[in-house]
Amino acid sequence: MKILVTGGTGFIGRALIKKLIADQHQVTVLTRSASKAFTLFKDTCLINEYLFDIPACQAPEAVVNLAGAPIADRRWSAKRKQLLRSSRIDFTRELVDWLTFHSPRLKVMISGSAIGYYGSQPPELVLSESSPVQDGFTHRLCLDWENEAKRMEMIGTRVCCLRTGIVLGKNGGALAKMLPAFRLGLGGPIASGQQMMSWVQLEDMVRAILFMLDNEQAQGPFNVTAPIAVSNRVFSESLAHALHRPACLVVPEFVINLMLGEGAELLVKGQNVIPTKLVEMGFSFQYPSLEMALKASL
Repeated sequence: MKILVTGGTGFIGRALIKKLIADQHQVTVLTRSASKAFTLFKDTCLINEYLFDIPACQAPEAVVNLAGAPIADRRWSAKRKQLLRSSRIDFTRELVDWLTFHSPRLKVMISGSAIGYYGSQPPELVLSESSPVQDGFTHRLCLDWENEAKRMEMIGTRVCCLRTGIVLGKNGGALAKMLPAFRLGLGGPIASGQQMMSWVQLEDMVRAILFMLDNEQAQGPFNVTAPIAVSNRVFSESLAHALHRPACLVVPEFVINLMLGEGAELLVKGQNVIPTKLVEMGFSFQYPSLEMALKASL
């Protein structure tokens, strides 16, 4: 199948593309970093910087849209928040407009979102895809992002939105930011440590995307998280234990607020999310427990 992947040089995109190529799909990567993509993928796929450079003969039958500026790597200024929106919402709008006129054989679009869709929620509230939301910046960001992708449904394309949790894997993602401190024995809970962390191992993340690509019954939003979320304290203790280090240093909330401003909510608040639709459709997780996921990711 001819598959277009945006955001292909990112943490999830790299792993997904390697799997798609191994499965003999014809992959086109749309990226702003063509040189990086050439380094990563060599001549195993087509690489384009602009939509209009994609030749008609490579019009995709499926699209996996993972593009978007990193959300938790710096303080949320007004300018940064605008970039977070434009790199997701404006880009997806442009992508959908292009696909509508240039990809008549498109069967399915898998498009990014995040569990931030639900907003900050208390730890005891378990969230499925139909749960109520808490309004705020992350909810509106994800809602508008999903709505742009859903416009493809008007021309008969099947659309799935990935409400992704914290992705754990080797050489990138959230763990890459945590490991330096934890390896030095300087890791520990953030603020109260009671906020929930809904996570998924990278291999299961990729398998879930492939599941949605292949399953014609898959449509709408999907929580892509492991079946059991954990508190930040449990996560910190589990990571420290896996590294044979202590986890006794607490990071005060005011420190995170100073570093990230409004974006601190990503670390000091959370969501207890479960993958209801994936489980109901028969998807099986290779790494259902945090202990298994950390072992595979370290």
